[in-house]
Amino acid sequence: MREAKQYEQKMGLKEPGSMDMTMSEFMEQYFEDKQNELKERTVRNKRYMMNKYVIPYFGNLKMNEITSVQITKWQNEMYSLGLSESYLRMIQNQLTALFTHACKIYDLKSNPCKKCRRMGKDDARSLNFWTIDEYGEFIKTVPKGTRNYIMYEILFWTGIREGEMLALTKADFDFDLNRMNIDKTYYRINKQDVITEPKTPQSIRVIEIPQFLADEIKDWLNKKFEFPDNERLFPVTARAVQKTFKDRAAKCGLKEIRVHDLRHSHVAYLINRGVAPLIIKERLGHKDIKITLNTYGHLYPNQQKQVANLLDEDRNKKEF
Repeated sequence: MREAKQYEQKMGLKEPGSMDMTMSEFMEQYFEDKQNELKERTVRNKRYMMNKYVIPYFGNLKMNEITSVQITKWQNEMYSLGLSESYLRMIQNQLTALFTHACKIYDLKSNPCKKCRRMGKDDARSLNFWTIDEYGEFIKTVPKGTRNYIMYEILFWTGIREGEMLALTKADFDFDLNRMNIDKTYYRINKQDVITEPKTPQSIRVIEIPQFLADEIKDWLNKKFEFPDNERLFPVTARAVQKTFKDRAAKCGLKEIRVHDLRHSHVAYLINRGVAPLIIKERLGHKDIKITLNTYGHLYPNQQKQVANLLDEDRNKKEF
């Protein structure tokens, strides 16, 4: 009993499960509860946004005393900062996550965020990507058979994430079946290289690769005599890849996109070629088809006219 009381005092709880603690205290509880669920990089990003945009406004307020009116005023403050709609949505998500956890686990009576309109928007229509012709203009300036050439080719023609590409090893390729295995991702934190599981369980997948890409990768690997099967093929950082990519794209006179936008470019190309959303979802490793549709649905052409014509054609064949 004594130990329980000491824990309550340490966590700022008046009684077990009470929400009579400040948001700053609860944020620490939140990350403690989520330590086996959130990846280190995710925690770092969440902490940054919370500490910069949430805690300065609500940190000293008790969780059970924060109101929808206060959240609405906070949203107005956030809008005045001139942040992008998509970033505002991410900030809103951090606040909402705290209250959702408080309601679900600690029995907070109500979530004040639910009474407020969600701040920002996903802004999917602002997706930036290159067409296949634009990518062609870019890649022809990269010497064939070089490491950069192979990296860009993999990113554009498979749509994998940058971290997934940087974690690839020789063992991840099956050239008999022309398949690439994705089961890990790379990132760098505190000057240390980290290899971990992909973003979600659905991100663990096998991707079919075209013959020309398989040949390019195989030819490049053949030049790396006795390269270990389980070492990273591309021992560079994401920052280095991004800088080299940006500098080369600028010299080509092409519109500026990020390395991650090669993933969007891959999807835009597949949609243009008529590939179904479910296939794209599996190829990208999305958790849910809704993510695919919400992100890329606007790129699909409006086919309502084709549907109406199809109905006309079938109806005219029948006699009712």
